[in-house]
Amino acid sequence: MGIQERKEREKEKRRQQILTAAKKVFSEKGYNKTTMEDIAKKAELSPGTLYLYFKNKEELYASLSLRVLKHFLAGMEKISRKKDLEPEKKLDGFINVLFELYKLDSLVIVNVFRLQSSETLKNLSPEVLGEIKNYSRDLIASFVSAYKEGVDRGVFLDKSPIAIADIFWAAFSGVVLWEESKKIIDSKKDFIIPTLEIAFEIFKRGIKQNL
Repeated sequence: MGIQERKEREKEKRRQQILTAAKKVFSEKGYNKTTMEDIAKKAELSPGTLYLYFKNKEELYASLSLRVLKHFLAGMEKISRKKDLEPEKKLDGFINVLFELYKLDSLVIVNVFRLQSSETLKNLSPEVLGEIKNYSRDLIASFVSAYKEGVDRGVFLDKSPIAIADIFWAAFSGVVLWEESKKIIDSKKDFIIPTLEIAFEIFKRGIKQNL
């Protein structure tokens, strides 16, 4: 292994160390109360070291979300490419990917949605913001491709595929954020999964062509 390669590996290892610490602190204290100093302490690093890897707290927060978007996109594209899969089955596959990711890491999923609905995006570096835009664009493209196929086969309503994709994403993010806010009031009430199941059932019925 060359010196440059070793340095790159060490740099990535340190970056993952910071992300792991950040996730724990955000989970414990919430986004607003968390500081870069808190994260540095959890990572057992100096605050100055964090700024070598991340521009600010917003960018660190966004970087956690990028990992989820990457996994989500991989799952969506895998389903979208299956030529022998019916459009309705592809939609079911997309929904299953959402559920699996939420169950795997609900905190980061919530972070993704909070990131998109806040001022955080304005404080990101062009590189990180560009990554978010690319992932978001490709996610929409995967859904749009499957939906257009369903329209061509007479299965789905002939409506704007992009608008339908936005509604699909909004249904997921809206339910998650709303139910998460209710958990703050009463931690015993966790109805996210059952509510999502109902929301997507209604969504699927709503886009079907009446044959």
